[in-house]
Amino acid sequence: MQDIQDQGNQDQGNEQGYQPQTLETAAQTYWRDQRAYEVKEDASRPKFYCLSMLPYPSGALHMGHVRNYTIGDVISRYQRMQGKNVLQPMGWDAFGLPAENAAIKNKTAPAKWTYQNIEHMRAQLQRMGFAYDWTREFATCRPDYYRWEQLMFTRLMKKGMAYRKNAVVNWDPVDQTVLANEQVVDGRGWRSGALVEKREIPQWFLKITDYAQELLDGLDTLPGWPDAVKTMQRNWIGRSEGLEIHFDVEGESEPLTVFTTRPDTLMGVTFVSIAGEHPLALKAAQGNAKLAAFLEELKHGGVSEAELETQEKRGMDTGIEAVHPLTGEKIPVFVANFVLMGYGTGAVMAVPGHDQRDWEFAKKYSLPIKMVVVDRAVLDAVAEINHDLSKGVGSDPLRAALGVGSVDVYNIPAAVQLIEDFEKSIQEDSAFTERGYLVNSGEFDGMDYGQAFEAMAARFEREHKGVRRVNWRLRDWGVSRQRYWGCPIPVIYCATCDAVPVPEDQLPVVLPEDVAFSGVQSPIKADPEWRKTTCPQCGGPAERETDTFDTFMESSWYYARYTSPGAHDQVDERANYWLPVDQYIGGIEHAILHLLYFRFYHKLMRDAGLVHSDEPATNLLCQGMVIAETFYRDSADGSKDWINPADVEIERDDKARVIGARSKHDGQPVKIGGTEKMSKSKNNGIDPQAMVDKYGADTVRLFSMFAAPPEQSLEWSEAGVEGMARFLRRFWREVTTHAANPDHPVVDPSVLDAGQKTLRRQVHETIQKVSDDFGRRHSFNTAIAALMELLNALNKFNDQSDQGRAVRHEALEAMVLLLNPVVPHVSHALWQVLGHPQSVLEDQPWPQVDGAALVRDSLTLAVQVNGKLRGTIEVAANASKEEAEALARAHPPVAAFLEGQTVRKVIVVPGKIVNIVAG
Repeated sequence: MQDIQDQGNQDQGNEQGYQPQTLETAAQTYWRDQRAYEVKEDASRPKFYCLSMLPYPSGALHMGHVRNYTIGDVISRYQRMQGKNVLQPMGWDAFGLPAENAAIKNKTAPAKWTYQNIEHMRAQLQRMGFAYDWTREFATCRPDYYRWEQLMFTRLMKKGMAYRKNAVVNWDPVDQTVLANEQVVDGRGWRSGALVEKREIPQWFLKITDYAQELLDGLDTLPGWPDAVKTMQRNWIGRSEGLEIHFDVEGESEPLTVFTTRPDTLMGVTFVSIAGEHPLALKAAQGNAKLAAFLEELKHGGVSEAELETQEKRGMDTGIEAVHPLTGEKIPVFVANFVLMGYGTGAVMAVPGHDQRDWEFAKKYSLPIKMVVVDRAVLDAVAEINHDLSKGVGSDPLRAALGVGSVDVYNIPAAVQLIEDFEKSIQEDSAFTERGYLVNSGEFDGMDYGQAFEAMAARFEREHKGVRRVNWRLRDWGVSRQRYWGCPIPVIYCATCDAVPVPEDQLPVVLPEDVAFSGVQSPIKADPEWRKTTCPQCGGPAERETDTFDTFMESSWYYARYTSPGAHDQVDERANYWLPVDQYIGGIEHAILHLLYFRFYHKLMRDAGLVHSDEPATNLLCQGMVIAETFYRDSADGSKDWINPADVEIERDDKARVIGARSKHDGQPVKIGGTEKMSKSKNNGIDPQAMVDKYGADTVRLFSMFAAPPEQSLEWSEAGVEGMARFLRRFWREVTTHAANPDHPVVDPSVLDAGQKTLRRQVHETIQKVSDDFGRRHSFNTAIAALMELLNALNKFNDQSDQGRAVRHEALEAMVLLLNPVVPHVSHALWQVLGHPQSVLEDQPWPQVDGAALVRDSLTLAVQVNGKLRGTIEVAANASKEEAEALARAHPPVAAFLEGQTVRKVIVVPGKIVNIVAG
């Protein structure tokens, strides 16, 4: 401590005295030696589990990591200062295709590449000063981690919750693996860029659909999750109530079953669409070479709904005819490229008049388009015309105007024309997809959606032609991947016993790490010796499963393992002390897959008796992206040569406006592109390590929290980073200059003068605001802005009296504590400079607001005359309206303006303004 105080004495008045690298190394050494952030369960204290999504060990931190983990660290440190027992762990999402591809490229094993990256990234995280309990660290690629998910899987197999079936999947022919729908971009693999194929292969699945209703209902119990995330999950789960309807098929014993949420449009069906893998399509193709070729074409391209919605609608008539269940009319059955076998029944009733996708298909293939639903607004207009012109005829004018049924009524051209125009718009412009009233639907005419649904459901159930169904957009989770670098699926295949789970006492099934690659083929698929084993049921020869788990498996339960390091099961009783996570932090791009699997796996652990809670995390914060300017030069081939911002010098005019940019290497101009998310493709990523080396970790942390609210995009600006560095140097100078004279009394509120009271009031207003911004609002940028304002006030406060120094000392101590969650290294040092022993600053209590300090003796009121500001006045805090008005009218600038005028009205808003109307 003395060394730091001596440095402060030597550097008073010298902004260069702040040496971040020295201070940060000293603080981190102290925390490590004190094991400051290691925690244990403590029933006597409220717990707080703060967790940021674990990183993939790619080799280096990027600014997105820095922002995400700084947010978590600020929250953790703040909560610890509230007296809570805070757990903040860190680990590595270490399996996955990127490591495998990098290993192939670099001619090394994925394990070696991964472990090297972990070492480097751990050092980077430690250099940032994050308050992690490193004793709980793990890498998901280690057998002592993944053995537990293997155990869970074998138990799920025995319960029927894990099963194997053939499934149509996205297949990347270059990476030789299945891709999730979200990993297919414009029909190509997200990493390889290869055209994706549809393949039907055996896959292992978890029955997430068994939890669909609970996953949906559970969203209503998560008020601390962003509405946007909950909406995306609701849409992805996609609960829909409808009818399953049977269409008889000419020459077939089994009906063609479709599911629809719009049975009200049934009379508008003009064809049926089926998937290319549907049994009817395959049967029809046996004698139709053209259709067989078309089905082969459909095997290329992704299987995501988003892709199917945007691609060109293509189809082919199978020659098969279905029978309409109400009219008996024969309708053609088409194979269509937008129908998937894995969704619903693989067959869709097509209503081109009231479904835009069907409309586009019908227009392309000249199929009929029928209007069977009319907009309520159109019907109201028709009814009004009929009422005005039918001269009181008792029959139903609406049915007459629509030409439905036989009624005695005048022919009313205006009403008929209105209906014809509406029908023409459906025929020529687009489908009418809203709910309305049924027409051209026989016994169902005039019904709205709800009435038609109930009537049709009753009829179909009575006639055994259909049934009510709840359907889900959500599909079971396919967990198989065909690549090597993943957790082995613990299954043994026996010719006699079929698929058998690996016995629990033989787990883990260890993935060999010392392997050599031959192309992209998995080394365990290529190694017959690894596959050979014995069937645990019959003792006969058998082979191991060579597929590995989707890496979402590891990231779906990692949060729970942090709570139970060294447990002899997936988790132990410690999990129920820490869970659920109190604050989870990560990007909104994980809203559907990770966060849905995360919730699902927690329920699996609950139902296995491992945890007691229903949801894994109470609160979720989704941070925005980090974006940066892009710079480039046009290449001779028309492409852009992107230049890193660190290699560019910005040119500004005398008003600091950007007028150009030049390369630091050759001094020649470069073009300024848009501001975009940091990425390798645009070469606009900023190396966090370079910023830390140049400015210190605290400065980078401070900028990350100040530049934008956490949920919004943060635009990187080195000028902004420099501004934060200047602020910390000013703060350092203010504290060390003050501490050069260690003598100061304690604040005595009863003897403070007006200036001292004003500063002290600002101190406690700042404590009040920062406490709310950190604890409730997570509005870190506004909290930091308030502290900057307080520092400005301290710079202007020149009172060297005893009470002046006492107020200043209280203010500086408060600032050190309030800034500690954001800039813990400099706070650690300055706390000692202010005369305190070395300590973990989070063990110091958070500053408390003195309510008495907030009371104002006087108030500043604005004075307006006829709506224009003419001055300000000071009034006693308890001044009456009459006193405020008198002072306002006597204020010299106001009195001069009012001279010769008549005051007509005075409005006094207590504590804010005096408004005088004169003329």
